[in-house]
Amino acid sequence: MDKRILIVDDDPELRALLRDYLGGNGFAVDLAEDGAAMRKAMAAAAPDLVILDLMLPGEDGLALCRALRAESPSLPILMLTARGEDTDRIVGLEMGADDYLPKPFNPRELLARIRSILRRAGENAVREAPARALAFAGWSLDLGARHLVGADGVVVPISNGEFKLLRAFAENPFRVLSRDQLMDVLAGREAGPFDRSVDVMVHRLRRRLDDDAREPALIKTVRSEGYMLAAEVERKS
Repeated sequence: MDKRILIVDDDPELRALLRDYLGGNGFAVDLAEDGAAMRKAMAAAAPDLVILDLMLPGEDGLALCRALRAESPSLPILMLTARGEDTDRIVGLEMGADDYLPKPFNPRELLARIRSILRRAGENAVREAPARALAFAGWSLDLGARHLVGADGVVVPISNGEFKLLRAFAENPFRVLSRDQLMDVLAGREAGPFDRSVDVMVHRLRRRLDDDAREPALIKTVRSEGYMLAAEVERKS
């Protein structure tokens, strides 16, 4: 089966050029002009790699890269931009991009980078089978059934939003996730100054996990930064 590439760029000529070039080199190619179109395309068909422009209308490439990495830690991302300064490249890589290519570029170089990223992703997948559950502190989050299981084997029902949030925490243990990052996980948008939906969802998760809201031991509040799962996580295949 062809590897599927999703190109997210607001330049229609570049999108068409890359579609034809990559399609002619054996890839299935989907196109999106912004974040909303990207999410629609991903819902229709999961990509094997995302080519993401930094300068986009609405949500920029860095915000989308951060959201993609929170939702899909292993999804390969290659960032494109007209800005080639070291600072932009470093920030993009820090946000979770696997590689970075400034415009203008030679399509052959892009193709070589895509193949290299996919080859590394394939090697990593062989070394680490996809997890079926994430276990921590006596709890197990079943990724297939999308439910939470206690140490006694009893299933604890959780909502879709709670599942998404807990998965993000469990896939990033001991890492502070900001409210904006968690809003990306929940709804794909930035949190407004008065939007408390993340805080409400965290409060619900603490109750599910029997985590004392006054002195939480599992989902900790990091003042002025966000929340963090303070537990070792085991990936079960």
